[in-house]
Amino acid sequence: MIEFIRPGVSARNARVVLFDFDGTLSLIRTGWVDVMVPMMVEILLELKTGESEEELRALVEDYVARLTGQQTIYQMIELARQVELRGGKPLDPLVYKKMYLERLHEKIKDRREALRTGKAAPDEYLVPGARALLEALKQRGLKMYLASGTDEEYAREEARLLDIDRYFDGGVWGAVDDYKSFDKEILIRRMIEASECRGDDLLGFGDGYVEIQNVKAVGGVAVGVATDEPECKKVNEWKRRRLIGVGADLIIPNYLCLDELMNALFGS
Repeated sequence: MIEFIRPGVSARNARVVLFDFDGTLSLIRTGWVDVMVPMMVEILLELKTGESEEELRALVEDYVARLTGQQTIYQMIELARQVELRGGKPLDPLVYKKMYLERLHEKIKDRREALRTGKAAPDEYLVPGARALLEALKQRGLKMYLASGTDEEYAREEARLLDIDRYFDGGVWGAVDDYKSFDKEILIRRMIEASECRGDDLLGFGDGYVEIQNVKAVGGVAVGVATDEPECKKVNEWKRRRLIGVGADLIIPNYLCLDELMNALFGS
């Protein structure tokens, strides 16, 4: 179940682990792309530029994918830029973000409510094997951080609903209104500056372009979690190609290969 892109890579010296959230651990927001992309296509179609819906969808899917892992506002900034390029007058990106979140929260409200009321068990909305991996990493004494492109208040609430916030002694971090003041790259830099780890002491897990790129940029080990949501039984080929393209050392579809994964990362 593990694809070794760089055979022999080792995280034996890792002191800190950085996890992305949505798609890497949490499945609460599965289907968010199917909310964001149609909204953006709808907005661009209203400009009546003569471009087909298929052309605009390809354009939007490309930049949404490229910016996945960053704070949601960056995708909305790009939408505003695309509106302007076509002669339209864009709304403030924060307005676009609010529109998107209203649609998304409508889509996922039943999932959050089921978790809140106990009708759904937390592990139903976790990538398979995630909790066992978190337990195993905790037992090794590694400090763990959770960093999300989702707004921090929602990331923290959903981590609590999934009963995984307790694993992250480094904290649960997410998007803030002053979006330039925080991102995953800044968080990694703070870890290193605080002497919590050197770049090559960092282990990262993510299903998006950004977190894998950030971890590899400082010399860390990166596990590409190419989840095919929501079942996460097989590798999503589109995610796999993008994760390999930015330097992922290993590719996995889920964490059910725990023993093999721990041996690959920490074995002698």
